[in-house]
Amino acid sequence: MRCSELFDQLNELDEHPRIEAKTAHEVSTSVMETICAYANEPGLSGGFLLLGIHECEEPRDRKYCVVGIDNPDKIQRDIAEQCASRFNRVVRPECFVETVEGKAVVGIFVPEAQAGDKPIFFKKVGLPKGAFRRIGSTNQQCTDDDLQEMYQEGRIRPYDETIVADAMLDDLDGDAIAEYRRIRTGVDPDAEELRWSDAELLESLHCVKMRENTLRPTVAGLILFGSKKALRKFFPMMRLDYLRVPGRNWVEDPDHPFEAIEMREPLFHLLSRGLAAIMDDIPRAFTFTSDGLMRQEEPRIPPRVIREALVNALMHRSYLIHSPVQVIRYANRLEIRNPGHSLKPVESLGEPGSKPRNPTIAGVLHETKFAESKGSGIRVMRQLMKSARLSPPTFESEREQDLFTATFLMHHFLDQQDLQWLEHFKDANLSADEARILIHAREIGSVNNAICRDYTGLDTLTASGTLRRLRDLGLLVQHSHASATYYTPTRRLLHPGEEEKKTVEGGGAIGGGHPVSEGLPTMPEGLPTMPEGLPTMPEGLPTMPEGLPTMPEGLPTMPEGLPAYLPAKLAEAIRNLGQRSPPGQVQQVITELCSIRAYTADELAVLLRRNKKWVFRSYLSPLLRAGTLEYTIPENPRHPMQAYRTKM
Repeated sequence: MRCSELFDQLNELDEHPRIEAKTAHEVSTSVMETICAYANEPGLSGGFLLLGIHECEEPRDRKYCVVGIDNPDKIQRDIAEQCASRFNRVVRPECFVETVEGKAVVGIFVPEAQAGDKPIFFKKVGLPKGAFRRIGSTNQQCTDDDLQEMYQEGRIRPYDETIVADAMLDDLDGDAIAEYRRIRTGVDPDAEELRWSDAELLESLHCVKMRENTLRPTVAGLILFGSKKALRKFFPMMRLDYLRVPGRNWVEDPDHPFEAIEMREPLFHLLSRGLAAIMDDIPRAFTFTSDGLMRQEEPRIPPRVIREALVNALMHRSYLIHSPVQVIRYANRLEIRNPGHSLKPVESLGEPGSKPRNPTIAGVLHETKFAESKGSGIRVMRQLMKSARLSPPTFESEREQDLFTATFLMHHFLDQQDLQWLEHFKDANLSADEARILIHAREIGSVNNAICRDYTGLDTLTASGTLRRLRDLGLLVQHSHASATYYTPTRRLLHPGEEEKKTVEGGGAIGGGHPVSEGLPTMPEGLPTMPEGLPTMPEGLPTMPEGLPTMPEGLPTMPEGLPAYLPAKLAEAIRNLGQRSPPGQVQQVITELCSIRAYTADELAVLLRRNKKWVFRSYLSPLLRAGTLEYTIPENPRHPMQAYRTKM
């Protein structure tokens, strides 16, 4: 593909998984990380780099501009040399030079490595930090799950077949095994394994393995059949938590944040109990039979949808991450959040083919008809929600937080209230697809290209154009983000009646005919800066009580530019941080900072004198995965006001 064609594609989309643009006056570590990511990413078939391109500094009708490369021959030689020496295996990219808008641009195609050669990683760094994957439009350090996936292609045993140290056969629950036999008999009463002993049955399911002449449970064995005592001992955080939040946002009332039910049981019992707890709390709608004589109640969300979503969460979750699966019931929606990003690209969800993280557990659930192995679960959920005239479910996979979230809205799509609300925007000539997108943005607080495709069935390019049109209409605000571009609703979208009232009162525009930029308040006319008669400081109060020095002797002075409320010791630790300080040292400083108050990534980047993207990837993300930090807005990790605080 020509450089000019790649450049045009890059400007058409907000993000592109197979094309990355860089200024690259030299071959930086960032360039090499992209090459590593393209070589590792399964199923992407490689990717392209465009060197000599960067984001336009001034607002234009396109995002990227050509700056050119002064020494393209040297750039190509450096790339070839580093690809041959820096990685554990030699990578052979294809380089080509082309003139675009009168300037030299270097194009690089990096082929996907063979399965047996993966993972490709930086030799000096090692695994896992030296390996990268291409996720969306960014390069991400490989997690343990990523390495397991790559090794599994080389026929390495999956994690859920690993023997659990110190676990014994007595740690398995006989009732759970009997429940499996009962369910399996209902599916196939002639199944051969039903005639075997419990030990033989468990061994055939890879739930126990022989070690030192003793059968020992595997991870799958304990998850599927472990007793409550064993699960608490070996997997203390592997729970299913059902949380009921009274409002639409997380912890609106700090005195009554939520009601919680914590469940820890072997998987077959957990599925039944969890489904019952959720369905008991789903609002019900009244309908009448076809003869119109009998009234019947039906859950707003079809039970099959909840069942599929719950099975997916427990089957595909990462059991390497010590965190529970959470089902959060808000006033307007249901969210099911499981640790572990989707191993299948989000844009491919619903298409044929499954990519299980836990193949042993998935196989048992498939044999008992709890789950399909053909990747049809997502498609079934979408079809059932559509048949019930509900908004389609949305699915978000967050690699940085290692989290997968399924969201289900509980109101009928385009009901009378929706239609009245959309009347405020009739001058915009909204299509049905655009109306769906706006309703989601209003209910959830954000929308991105992937969610747009879920709602509309559009391709990536058309969805991107649709979101930009809604942005240009002043209904959405566009935000750049490390992994993707996303959009949040404007005040005009959330409070259309209020905006119209201001327009009428102001003679056609806020402030009497002079438009004001959104979010910038004006000062009412006639108010002085400070009401007269108030002194700067009440008389008689000294600046500092007598006898106390301004700063106790022996304490270090506050580093310049740091907030005055920081303890002197912490401020000194921040001042002493260098650009090459160990990650653990920086993470400790962040932990102490976030124990004082919640900080955004932007604030931390300023305080630590580091790039925001680097702060999140190297410090915040590991602390979130370890459970040291938590989100202030956990229901929307991409929220523009997201901040982080230390767990107490």
